[in-house]
Amino acid sequence: MAVSSATCRMLSTSGILGYGFPESSLELGMARGIHMLGVDGGSTDPGPHYLGSGKTLNSRRAMRRDLQLMLRAARKHGVPLVIGTCGGAGGAPHVAMTADIVRALAAEDGLHFRLATIDAEQDKATLKRAHGEGRMARLPGGPTPDPAAIDRSERIVAMMGPEPIAAALDGGAEVVLAGRSSDPAPWAALAMRNGLPPAPAWYAGKMLECGATPAVPKGHDCLLVDVDGDSVILEPAAPERRCTPSSVANHSLHENPSPCIHVEPGGILDTTDCLFEAVSDRAVRVSGMTWQKQPYTVKLEGAELAGYRAITVCGTRDPLLIATRDDFLARVRDAVAQKAAALGVEPDEYRLIIRRYGVDGVMGPAEPLRDARPHEIGFVIEVVASDQETADSVLALARVTMLHTDFPGRLCREGNMAFPYSPSDISTGPVYRFSVFQTMALDDPLAPFPIHYEDL
Repeated sequence: MAVSSATCRMLSTSGILGYGFPESSLELGMARGIHMLGVDGGSTDPGPHYLGSGKTLNSRRAMRRDLQLMLRAARKHGVPLVIGTCGGAGGAPHVAMTADIVRALAAEDGLHFRLATIDAEQDKATLKRAHGEGRMARLPGGPTPDPAAIDRSERIVAMMGPEPIAAALDGGAEVVLAGRSSDPAPWAALAMRNGLPPAPAWYAGKMLECGATPAVPKGHDCLLVDVDGDSVILEPAAPERRCTPSSVANHSLHENPSPCIHVEPGGILDTTDCLFEAVSDRAVRVSGMTWQKQPYTVKLEGAELAGYRAITVCGTRDPLLIATRDDFLARVRDAVAQKAAALGVEPDEYRLIIRRYGVDGVMGPAEPLRDARPHEIGFVIEVVASDQETADSVLALARVTMLHTDFPGRLCREGNMAFPYSPSDISTGPVYRFSVFQTMALDDPLAPFPIHYEDL
């Protein structure tokens, strides 16, 4: 395969919009003469809540701070600014809020540019039609495609590839706000639009999506990546950080079932034969990546309401309770069930979850240190029910039952638990779960992702 003679230099400010970055790093990166400034805006890592609720992952205040610095820098240097998966989940409300911030900042700073927003939220009737045509497929470990799950979902997004972003740039956009997108897609779009082959373009995006995470010391900071026809060079903008072959190779393994095979819209990025070479004490060249073209599919993500949650946090360091903790919690569960039934709440109307930090709160049944004897245990007690009032009521019963249930040898006849907060009971509101998590085959990578332009 002939190697492209084109080159491209791109800058990422951090892992996600609103995480923050040093202004000095942005200035140093921009001074290097870049072709694009960008940042990933979200992820499924925080779970389904933000997609289902329409709320943003990071605060408006934090996103506004990052956006203002990036907008000023991009317009001063005349380079496009591209943000993927706006607002954390990339649904319509997330893109709308991000665009609202951009409009306000443009007015405040007197900036003039063409803005493109790209929708990723999908129409349910269209999705059900695609299901009927056999264009949906189950992801490993995910649910089977189901029209009923589509109907139950609060919202469903499709994860766009680079094509809609490139189309927005072709349409004259100087600032692009994309809904749900593959994390590397903004940078892959710019690199391939500049004539570079898919393999290094996608690899560059994979590195840039997390900002300076491939550098040491790790932190929310800016990363520069140069792309040519067969390799990429990574270098952190901040002089106190450096990329090493080890740090870059380590980062390339993240967030994927396979350390080397990365499935993206339209193909597979294979990093099996990658070579990591230091080109200075702060920069690393990566080569040897390949791209295997595949039938074009996008991932669908949908979230549905699963109930309402209430929680309380407490802890104990009573050695006798700790020694009999399994029996103690079994008695608590039985007592809560009896008390809830007396209120007319049956066991199938709620879920009581008790996490034991200091025992197996992090790993649960997978915890290997089963015989460790902690000197204290922190409990996070959670109740999920079909409505908030039921969740609150059952949680109150669980809290008082944890506080006063007896155990062998008990000396303290008052409370068993220490509660750090008053009020102790916290109503956290709606709970969402992923209801749609599968792929959909596309004939046209642009079709599900309408682009809207406005001149500010």
